[in-house]
Amino acid sequence: MTGSSGGDGTARAVPFYCPFCGEEDLRPHEASHGAWGCGSCRRVFTLKLVGIEVSA
Repeated sequence: MTGSSGGDGTARAVPFYCPFCGEEDLRPHEASHGAWGCGSCRRVFTLKLVGIEVSA
């Protein structure tokens, strides 16, 4: 995933396909920061990085 840095050090994760229908017709959505809208199934979703797992 790639992203563009916002002024506050956060980056927007860019999805390659819709997690619901698998189509690639995605556009940023105004609902909230990080929201994406699918033009095919009309769902709006967000992505969030939880963290990186470190094996012990």
